[in-house]
Amino acid sequence: MLNPDPAHDPAPGSHRRWGIFVSGCLGFFLSMFFRVSTAVIAPDLMRDLDLDPVQMGTLGAVFYYAFALGQFPLAVALDRIGPRATLTSLGLVGVTGSVLFGLAQDYHHALLARVLLGFGMSGALMGVFALLAAWFPVNRFGFISGALVSLGTAGNLLAATPLALMAEALGWRKAFLCIAGVQALVGVTFFLVARDHPPGEIPRPPARNSLGGLLRLMTTFNFWGLAAANFARYGFFAAVQGTWAGPFLIQGLGLDKVTAGNVIAMLGVGYMLGLPFCGRLSDRWLRTRKWVAWPGNLLLLALGWSVAWWSDAPPLWLAYATFLGLGLACAPGQLAMAHIKELAPSGQAAQAMTALNLATMLGPGLMSQIMGWSLEASGSMGPEHSFDVIWHLGALGLGLGSLLYYFVPDSRVLRGWGTKPDLGPDRA
Repeated sequence: MLNPDPAHDPAPGSHRRWGIFVSGCLGFFLSMFFRVSTAVIAPDLMRDLDLDPVQMGTLGAVFYYAFALGQFPLAVALDRIGPRATLTSLGLVGVTGSVLFGLAQDYHHALLARVLLGFGMSGALMGVFALLAAWFPVNRFGFISGALVSLGTAGNLLAATPLALMAEALGWRKAFLCIAGVQALVGVTFFLVARDHPPGEIPRPPARNSLGGLLRLMTTFNFWGLAAANFARYGFFAAVQGTWAGPFLIQGLGLDKVTAGNVIAMLGVGYMLGLPFCGRLSDRWLRTRKWVAWPGNLLLLALGWSVAWWSDAPPLWLAYATFLGLGLACAPGQLAMAHIKELAPSGQAAQAMTALNLATMLGPGLMSQIMGWSLEASGSMGPEHSFDVIWHLGALGLGLGSLLYYFVPDSRVLRGWGTKPDLGPDRA
């Protein structure tokens, strides 16, 4: 039966929940790989598929758009058929996209493949979050979810040097076909291991109109405050990491490709290190979601904006330290998922998280394109300006998002160590 105590363990001593965690990590690892997998092989793609820069940019962004739009059917499916069936079905779509990408002969084939990949990966985080929420205590969810994202984020690293080496040895087409085989193996393992809830635990019944509940949720201020903060936070971070950090470091600061790659890697390292620490800080020590996440957004704003004031030749240690700091500062914002889950009305936790993820995943696509348009319009793509418009836009977005987030109430679940407040249908 349902237990409101945040320390209640729904599956004490369970080995299966750790199997769910590991297979979920592997699925999210692949999702993170596919998000940025076009960057390192971009020259090969542009040559083999005859792409211009606009098409190349679209090929990278369309993954995020498909991923974001997939949150609507995902929210309904998680409620209606459960995470196990939902993620297994989406996994088949993702494998199809990976195979099609490896076989693509032109831009339109590759674009369709990226759409399928984005849609297929759309449940890789939220679906696993729904399972972890069912199998782990509330007062461990922040740490467990942070650890999942931290470990899965290593997929970004696979999409750098390892993918480049695979593409060099096998060609990028065969590399993606090999990865499709790994995807299929992970999907089968997940299907065999996962269960929607522990034995003896009764899940909350879904809302009668899941899509209607999702749309109502998206009309509340609390949702939009969290959505704006996450849109700006992850949009800025992923746009820099996946698109503009390379040109900034190589063209703006004059670094060679290897050194620039090492600096960019600090973003992922900082993010990976920060996630489990912030989860533990939130769950166990401070017992708050907002007052860990909100200061992190401000730190991300300050560090990002400081780059706009660098000289043309800053010391290399400053680049390493700042990019590591950007990754660390971005990590606390992941707690917004736990925050919205605990503010949502009973029975709408999965809908709340998927709705927030929709806004979060729109961020990188839109921010990357807005930054590109702004760079072209301002003529900032050169050493004399050091791409300063990127950092000014990031600071503006983070400032507005943080301002809205400030007025969102904190979760009372961890602080009260008691019954979750019933916020009603009008409040997220």
